Amino acid sequence: MKDITLKQIAEKLGISITTVSKALKDYPDVSPKTKKAVLDLAEELNFTPNSYAVYLRTNESKTIGLIIPEVVHHFFSGVINGIIDEAEKNGYLVIILQSGESIALEKKQVDLLINKRVDGIIISLSNESNNDAHLKEILRRDIPLVQFDKISKLIPSSKIIIDDQKAAFNAVEHLIKKGCKKIAHIRGPLNPQNSIDRFLGYKKALEKNNITFDPKLVYACHNVTFDEGRVFAEQIIKDHPDVDGIFVITDLVAVGVLSYFNENNISVPSQIKVIGFSNWFMSQVITPKLSTVDQPSYEMGVQAFRVLFDELQMRKEGKVVAPRIVELDTSIIERESSL
Repeated sequence: MKDITLKQIAEKLGISITTVSKALKDYPDVSPKTKKAVLDLAEELNFTPNSYAVYLRTNESKTIGLIIPEVVHHFFSGVINGIIDEAEKNGYLVIILQSGESIALEKKQVDLLINKRVDGIIISLSNESNNDAHLKEILRRDIPLVQFDKISKLIPSSKIIIDDQKAAFNAVEHLIKKGCKKIAHIRGPLNPQNSIDRFLGYKKALEKNNITFDPKLVYACHNVTFDEGRVFAEQIIKDHPDVDGIFVITDLVAVGVLSYFNENNISVPSQIKVIGFSNWFMSQVITPKLSTVDQPSYEMGVQAFRVLFDELQMRKEGKVVAPRIVELDTSIIERESSL
């Protein structure tokens, strides 16, 4: 069955296509009687506006694209909720795509969103992202772009971030204040900016507190998984039995560390103190409860959409749009693993 058109509704009611269009958009210059007749017939005929036709008329699709590395990640699920809640308030739909930490897939998804004529794109880069050509293409096509969490500092777009260096510094200093003198770091892959910044924050905290940095105490995740946490926990104990603190790139990996320690009778926090990053739900249900850096995921999603929406409104008004950086605060959540 072919889609019902505005022309067919207009012919059935004996009115103009313009009047039908205005009635569907609730224009005040159309009488209540005509509006009701149009809406009733549209419902009866199951009329839905053709999105491409709407785009041609308004230059708006009322959709935005969101690309994230992982949907199941607790942090990203919070971001998604924040974006969707704000988008719905403003009449936008969100197309959510998962890159699976693959730069090749991320590029395909950017192409897809461009071809779908989304009004704007929000993205957290994959761990493999080491080429900005696809992001430059978004900007070249004059599509508003907001980056969050894992970003490219080289791309002049708006960004929603935390100060990863400062947050990591505070996490490591928390361990030092609790008496730790030999602190290992399980970091993320070498590529993502937030992984780099958290590593730098770790080093700076050691230096400030006159603890010599030892590169042998740094273990790099490849996929940032629970299993890697278990593997590195075993390796740390084997390589450095006198380690008394561990700062972990994210809670998922830190829970893997605690899991291994629990199974092998390594006492936390009396023998080794552990702190993670992100404040996942699981950090509160593992034994012992995990100390962590609270990263405001929902608020990050809210701010990402608001910044994108502001840019869209400014473009409509013909105003010059300058990229913005919104930095959200973090805090240390002290629990049993670092007492």
